[in-house]
Amino acid sequence: MTVSFRDSIALHANALSLREKRNEILASNIANAATPNFQARDFDFEAELARASGPAASQGSGVDATLGYRVPVNRSLDGNTVELSVEQMEFSENTLRYQTSLAFINRRISGLMTAIKGE
Repeated sequence: MTVSFRDSIALHANALSLREKRNEILASNIANAATPNFQARDFDFEAELARASGPAASQGSGVDATLGYRVPVNRSLDGNTVELSVEQMEFSENTLRYQTSLAFINRRISGLMTAIKGE
């Protein structure tokens, strides 16, 4: 059974795309922390990765996440639902996981290059 290059890194490539999208959303939440009535957004990463990597995912469609609203622990008086400490923690964790996915892809490519060269 032959495995294509795309298939060998698809999971991590989808993870990178979703992590990038999530970073943009979290950065937007942080940037709007002082905007009255702003509603913090996010998505369930694991569910979206399963959907993007599952058998129903089409080959060329890319990754698109379904956004939801974050439920705040302490809603502010101006209606803003951004909790800066939560958003910063989520952003930091997501960035670390992005870097980890990138490292997995780099290792996979390095392993494939070694196999191609016959070393």
